[in-house]
Amino acid sequence: MKKLTFILFSLFAISCNKQAPRNLAPTFSTENLTVSGFTEAELYDRILGMLVGSAIGDAMGAPTEMWPREAIQLEYGFVKGLDSMVREVSPEGIWKANLPAGGTTDDTRWKSLAVDYLLSQTTESLEPKDFASHILKSYEGSLIKLKNTEGVDVEPFENALKEANWLSEWAKVATPYRDTNLGGYTDSLSKFYGGEMVCAGLLYAPALGAFYPGNPKKAYLEAYKLSFFDLGYARDLTALAAAMTATGMTPGASQDSILATLRLDPAGYFQSRLVGRTSHKLLKDALGIVREAKKLYSLPTPLSLGNPALNYAYSELDRRQQDMPFHAGEIYLQALTAMLFTDFDFQETLIFLTNYGRDNDTTAALAGGILGAWVGYQKLPATDREKVVRVTRDELGIDLEQQAQQLTLHVLAREKNK
Repeated sequence: MKKLTFILFSLFAISCNKQAPRNLAPTFSTENLTVSGFTEAELYDRILGMLVGSAIGDAMGAPTEMWPREAIQLEYGFVKGLDSMVREVSPEGIWKANLPAGGTTDDTRWKSLAVDYLLSQTTESLEPKDFASHILKSYEGSLIKLKNTEGVDVEPFENALKEANWLSEWAKVATPYRDTNLGGYTDSLSKFYGGEMVCAGLLYAPALGAFYPGNPKKAYLEAYKLSFFDLGYARDLTALAAAMTATGMTPGASQDSILATLRLDPAGYFQSRLVGRTSHKLLKDALGIVREAKKLYSLPTPLSLGNPALNYAYSELDRRQQDMPFHAGEIYLQALTAMLFTDFDFQETLIFLTNYGRDNDTTAALAGGILGAWVGYQKLPATDREKVVRVTRDELGIDLEQQAQQLTLHVLAREKNK
């Protein structure tokens, strides 16, 4: 009888151990202050806000990515929230057809990849060649997956090829950069996505900014180093987006203080002869568009179909469109204009950008990352934030909460080692 009792007790203990939770989430202090002036818990809330805020913007724009406004209005009316993805898959777009509302594209994948890279960095300054190596490692992993795909079914091969193609263009630039092959790097960069000034660094800039909370100048300098996929003034735009994110992650940060960050010029772009600083001209364009648009408010809410103020802002952005919807200057101008038009309101900014069209998942993801870092996760729309976290984790394998926890711990460890 004693032997039987022991066996039953052992089985019960084993059963309990199997049900015990694993990898418990760390508990951050609500009292210990960080270098940024936030408590540990507040810092985690802001980092998670950046990741999830960007993912919400990505998810809002994803169903109609690259659509003209007329097509958006015809099929969706005036978009005010998340919707399902009834659209084709692509390397840069969604990887699974018919994703539920909350599904995301490469804009979220890039911030996830950037966070993984940041977790590998152990010093205050980032190493760009490590970033190139990290991208190449991800690319090589997708190639191995493609080579190891077996059978004759088409779908597994198409899925593996799609993942490999996502980073193939980036690998052409990252390889010579990692190898200090100056000739190869300049040649590959000149042909990166056809040589267009695409929004490369803007895809991951908010993640870099969140790594330097409360220190916009440092965020600018480090993001500038990691903008080696950018052409021309796109490097300045990437660095400024990171700096805005870092400024937003400061206690008491305001719309004015975030905008004041755009006067930072560590790289000396204001000294450019004959041309000056293009990013500042884009800021003045955004300010001018919004100033004139606000003279036309005629409805209780400016974000509605038929409102003259919104139509004016959209028409002015139309006049400034580039050849490519994902041109860095166009993305930056649209994001700034939306933020100014809505007085930096998170949800309204995403509504403005989603309904404008063009590369609306990228513009909304950029603005969502900056504003999400400013307001924090707890102030994001509850239903949207929970849905995006769940779908991105369960459908796409990216755990935004876990990444935010890891990045918070990494930032705290870096501060202790100073």
